[in-house]
Amino acid sequence: MPENNEERIHLDIDEARALCEAALRGIGYDDKEAWIIGDHLIDAALCGYEYSGLPKLLNILDNPNFKAPREAPHILRQDGPATMIDGGNNTGMLALHYATTVAIERAAADGVALVGVTNAWMSGRSAYFVEMIARARLVGIHTVSAGPMVAPLGGTKPMLGTNPIAFGFPMEPDPLVFDMGTSAFMGTDMKFRERLGIPLPDGVALDADGRPTTDAAAARKGALLPFGGHKGFGMALAMHALGLLCTPSPDDGNPSGYLFIAFKPDLFLPADDFRRALADWIAAIKATPRQDGVAEIRIPGERAYRDRARLKKDGITVDKRIRDALQRLAK
Repeated sequence: MPENNEERIHLDIDEARALCEAALRGIGYDDKEAWIIGDHLIDAALCGYEYSGLPKLLNILDNPNFKAPREAPHILRQDGPATMIDGGNNTGMLALHYATTVAIERAAADGVALVGVTNAWMSGRSAYFVEMIARARLVGIHTVSAGPMVAPLGGTKPMLGTNPIAFGFPMEPDPLVFDMGTSAFMGTDMKFRERLGIPLPDGVALDADGRPTTDAAAARKGALLPFGGHKGFGMALAMHALGLLCTPSPDDGNPSGYLFIAFKPDLFLPADDFRRALADWIAAIKATPRQDGVAEIRIPGERAYRDRARLKKDGITVDKRIRDALQRLAK
């Protein structure tokens, strides 16, 4: 991350939200759309993911789909518990927000919902969506099949997306949320580092000639590597297969498809019993005897919740170049 304090700008959350929404309106989004996308970006920043925060707004402009016509996300068809949604060529931060609300409504009414989304791009943080589902007291699973950016194990050409999978489970006081990409490095973070000239870690990317690189611009022309070798590769394949289910034309090469599964815990046992048992189990895990030098056993999502609570009061910092670029869009 940027280390030059002279290039860092502090913003309180109201300032950051206003700047973000003004920039989104400046590039053509209406007030409601600007709020939905802006809330996603601000929450990413609050949870400690700077690259998925305000800088990601600039990625919207860079995406070739941004210049194509778009329409409101809408339901294509419904069949039993399944709903298929056309994202309207919108950024996924809009289309998947709509899909999440549909999944919550259908699961709350019917017990279970499967919602697929096609015709959308750049979905944002999967954790944001499954947390919405879990806070509605439902279990949520979300999978993504994205455009090619990751080489298969042993390959040099990008054939798979970063293809994350996320889970959300209702629990008190905050849901249990786990969100992981199947690539060794996230594409949004690579774009952020390319924009600011920050090198990648070793061992996560190849250049266009198949050689290891830490240059983000070279990696964008080459490929990221799978996370965890064959395990990440296998997970990426599984996410791609699920994405094919959500694509009208699965033979078109590398489709983007998004799937939500949401259901009531009380399909299996009383919901209060499930939340209590999960919280007790997490507490027992955190009380496990620790290895030397380990201060705490931390649960997935726990750091993000702590950062969110702290940064809501303290505000966030962004690179001055990002702030300046957003101000230009806002004008």
